[in-house]
Amino acid sequence: MAEKHFKYVILGGGVSAGYAAREFSKLGVKPGELALISKEAVAPYERPALSKAYLFPEGAARLPGFHVCVGSGGERLLPEWYKEKGIELILSTEIVKADLASKTLISAAGETFKYHFLIIATGSTVIRLTDFHVEGANAKNILYLREIDDADKLIDVIKAKKNGKVVIVGGGYIGLELSAVLKINNLDVNMVYPEPWCMPRLFTSGIAAFYEGYYANKGINIIKGTVAVGFTSDANGEVKEVKLKDGRVLEADIVVVGVGGRPLTTLFKGQVEEEKGGIKTDGFFKTSVPDVYAVGDVATFPLKLYNEIRRVEHVDHARKSAEQAVKAIKASEEGKPVEEYDYLPYFYSRAFDLSWQFYGDNVGETVLFGDNSPTSPKPKFGTYWIKDGKVVGAFLEGGTPEENKAIAKVARLQPAVENLDQLTNEGLTFACKI
Repeated sequence: MAEKHFKYVILGGGVSAGYAAREFSKLGVKPGELALISKEAVAPYERPALSKAYLFPEGAARLPGFHVCVGSGGERLLPEWYKEKGIELILSTEIVKADLASKTLISAAGETFKYHFLIIATGSTVIRLTDFHVEGANAKNILYLREIDDADKLIDVIKAKKNGKVVIVGGGYIGLELSAVLKINNLDVNMVYPEPWCMPRLFTSGIAAFYEGYYANKGINIIKGTVAVGFTSDANGEVKEVKLKDGRVLEADIVVVGVGGRPLTTLFKGQVEEEKGGIKTDGFFKTSVPDVYAVGDVATFPLKLYNEIRRVEHVDHARKSAEQAVKAIKASEEGKPVEEYDYLPYFYSRAFDLSWQFYGDNVGETVLFGDNSPTSPKPKFGTYWIKDGKVVGAFLEGGTPEENKAIAKVARLQPAVENLDQLTNEGLTFACKI
């Protein structure tokens, strides 16, 4: 097969890839210089929609509605957009070999792609129960959610198992968002996770108590402190029961597993420096290999604000890191300086009528403020994290856009605070007056 040559190649088809393509177009790229290679069959889209509006029983989101970059208020990049800009969109193409020394990528079909600059935007893959040889974990209707194909499978099963029983394995992001949307689909939902409360990597027990209470009031049954150790299936091979470590057995027509992801870095093992499970980069997303950049979930980068290096799995960083890498590539070509990435960690989620945002770092002592009663008609509450006498992180449920901006500002500026009682008493007012 003939080799294809490009000046720039974006490897990946998720959020980072789409935002990188837009940034190249903004900064000027000649027709035929840039290719985007994705194993998915559709142009890059805003992945968060898959666990939210894509699964709504009515008025569901569908492509082309949520192609990038609508998630951040930008234009929608349809396949035609790539054509108009002279960007080669190479879909349904899985790269199986990457040789960074010879700047070569080889696809499963044997095609060869040569590049000058490479942006690795391969993202993450889900952790599967079959990876741990969980008994019966390959039964039908045990599902995962990462790509649009996964979401389509889930929709088909929801229709086939109308008003059926669902077991959600995992109490993180995916667990909480899917439990909500499957409840809206009128399914009977059980949530199972081993930790003492939901979203333990971010939530305090005080924050989690609100969501667990709210979900329970919606009829979602939460089972904590245990894990799924096996599954039984019927004569058709479809999942029938979930066996828990504590001996309980749950009936299930559908199981959805959300126990985390792992960055897709296998192609580059041994060729590039790695750290903390990702590909190590500098503040411009340059890797240890010349002309190779890594962005989004796969990048372990310097978090300037906290003077440490981290890997961040979130859509906001996926977008911003992609834009930063492209700016850095273009600046290096033009011999111009570019500012180092200075990221403020930001996470958010929406489920039912709830909506929370978090900014900064969740370390140190905590203060809970506001109305966090799960039965409140309009709950609004938050938490501050205080380390070395400074506010370093802030969480808010039910905030207005202005209030969310205020907590972001607090996390960025890290104001000093004399005593924790001041924060408890002032609550949101503390952030709003800064």
